[in-house]
Amino acid sequence: MKKIIKSKNLPKPIGTYSPAVETDNFLFTSGQVAMDKKTLKILNGDMEEQTLLALHNIELLLKESGLSKESIIKLTVYVTDLKKFNLVNLAFISFFRDLDFPARTTIEVSGLPLGAMVEIDCIAITK
Repeated sequence: MKKIIKSKNLPKPIGTYSPAVETDNFLFTSGQVAMDKKTLKILNGDMEEQTLLALHNIELLLKESGLSKESIIKLTVYVTDLKKFNLVNLAFISFFRDLDFPARTTIEVSGLPLGAMVEIDCIAITK
């Protein structure tokens, strides 16, 4: 069985996908970008700020399932410029603080939806 997870605190998907899907012991999120819910535009900030908002959007989806960022076991991070990788790391330090970091893969891509600089998807454990 699977359960579709949505959050009224996030913009509606811009494509044909579910924001998150919970099944068995896992929650899988679709890629999250730094989209502002009110303007439906990408945050006009640097890669660190966009990374933090994408992580916050993931956290909102986790909360809809009664989970927290401690449940995250793997993140895949897509960036448009690996030269700014240090800004992604700073955002991770700020977001996770004293928690253990999850596993992570970072991939440079030529472009992301709506001109975002970063997109992140998540796998979390539910039990």
